[in-house]
Amino acid sequence: MASLDTVSIAILLGAVLVMAGILSSLLALRFGAPLLLVFLFVGMAAGESGPGGLRFDDVSTTYLVGSVALALILFDGGLRTRFQSIRAVLAPSAVLATVGVLLTALITAPVAKYALTLEWPQALLVGAVVASTDAAAVFLLVHAQGLRLRPRVGATLEVESGTNDPFAIFLTLMLVEFLSAGQSSPAHIATQFVREAALGAVIGIVGGWLVVVALNRVALPQGLHAPFVTTAALVIFGFAQIAHASGFLAVYLAGMVIGNRPTRAHNSVVAFLDAATWLAQIVMFVLLGLLVAPERTLASALPATAVALVLMLVARPIAVFLSLAPFRFNWREKAFVAWVGLRGAVAIFLASIPLLVGLPNAAVYFDVAFVVVIISLLLQGWTLGFAARKLHVALPRTDRGPRRVELDLPGQLEQQLVGYSVRANSLFLKRGLIPSWSKPTLVIRDQKILSPMEAEPVVKGDYIYLLAPPEKADALDRFFSDMHIVPAPDPHLLGDFTVSGEVTLGAVAEAYGVSVDDDNAARTLADYFDIHLDHAPVVGATLPLDSIVLVARSIGGNRVNVVGLRLPEDEDDAPKPEMTRVSAAKRKVIRAFRSLTNP
Repeated sequence: MASLDTVSIAILLGAVLVMAGILSSLLALRFGAPLLLVFLFVGMAAGESGPGGLRFDDVSTTYLVGSVALALILFDGGLRTRFQSIRAVLAPSAVLATVGVLLTALITAPVAKYALTLEWPQALLVGAVVASTDAAAVFLLVHAQGLRLRPRVGATLEVESGTNDPFAIFLTLMLVEFLSAGQSSPAHIATQFVREAALGAVIGIVGGWLVVVALNRVALPQGLHAPFVTTAALVIFGFAQIAHASGFLAVYLAGMVIGNRPTRAHNSVVAFLDAATWLAQIVMFVLLGLLVAPERTLASALPATAVALVLMLVARPIAVFLSLAPFRFNWREKAFVAWVGLRGAVAIFLASIPLLVGLPNAAVYFDVAFVVVIISLLLQGWTLGFAARKLHVALPRTDRGPRRVELDLPGQLEQQLVGYSVRANSLFLKRGLIPSWSKPTLVIRDQKILSPMEAEPVVKGDYIYLLAPPEKADALDRFFSDMHIVPAPDPHLLGDFTVSGEVTLGAVAEAYGVSVDDDNAARTLADYFDIHLDHAPVVGATLPLDSIVLVARSIGGNRVNVVGLRLPEDEDDAPKPEMTRVSAAKRKVIRAFRSLTNP
């Protein structure tokens, strides 16, 4: 019976620790503290050296929980990644996730060697352990501090932080193997990397495709779709690991494949994974905190601090600026990407691998990683919003997105039901705007269900449900958020072929000789972008209007307030025989255009 009581006490204490972490996270969010610190400190407080006095040194369990948690986190990240949003940043993100991690490890290693009195292979292992950024820490802090990153910067950080873990894990395992066996070669390492990456990619893509097929063809009972997908992700991860492939890369790619294909119960899968990954992170962080020995960590705090400062202020910036040099990022964007390289649970998880295999100085790697994570989250985490605003790569969110309800429709995969509460200052209510790919289906008013015709006109406080493709549901948010009045910049300062977003399509058609439907003639250019774009407008977004192309030049309050007009002959700047006639036509158009901006 005593053994049964021990198990019951362990369950009770484990549940209390997790609950304490969840409740303390509310306080952390209020003060902007990184949640990872909260869970780590809860684990430390419960540990042998803390008030809790629990003795815990089970590295195998910690590694198992950490592997499952990281697999679910990466799968969830892949599930939310859209090919369309990351296509333009795949190359820079891939370079950051590979070359950037390697450069960071190489630049950090000399400091680790001399500060900690290690041999070169051991110093390289320290660099590899702390070289990768933590996706969960980065985006949790971005959300908690109310930042809206520039699309390219946000997408780059998203893909880099999701894909650099597999490379950092590979690098760490190769160095652990070298230190254990005492021999290796560059050719062996390169061959191993290519094999693990290629095989992991194949397993991930094929596994993701099989999950999509199973979801759409197998009639699972209601409520089992989400557990099935979550379990399938762990199956893909485990199979890849057993096949000596990169299981972390495989599970990330599997998530991307599933997330970019129409599947049943997509919303319930995402909601379930939200809870699963959140719980997995809490358990992992608490266990990692239990492994920390404060007395031992304090002994290596000074050299570990030196490693952390060089990592943040020298190694990461150099790696980012060199990796992004071939790509068109300005120095402000590079500086922000460099500063957002937060270290989190991944570093401490990697540091547990030497403990697991019993390497000499294994405790040093763990303690250094712990100190680096603490300093990174305190210094970089609390200054994230300040850095974003000073470098002009993000704007503070002045509005909270509307609460969206999503319902899957059994029997088909192309549409889902999306519901919103109608706000007084929303685009939908103020201007009657709705994207062309959505269809109002029903309205709820005073506990009554009405058709759109019966509810006409829709009023503040109604709940409206629309049919929309699942992959475009997020784009509906801006139509039901409160509008903010943002003054439009003077379009005359931007050149002849730009015009205010409040100019009507009819006026543009009259000036440029293009055709516009009578129904659209009274609409403004800003409304035209809102209706026909399948995402929130960004600078550079284009829409065709008969023979010309409209280009979003300036955005304010999630609306296009300055529009550029690209004429057909602008598509090709090569000399043409009729250049004189075209130039004359352009001059005529310019005169007509100026009549729009100078009434």
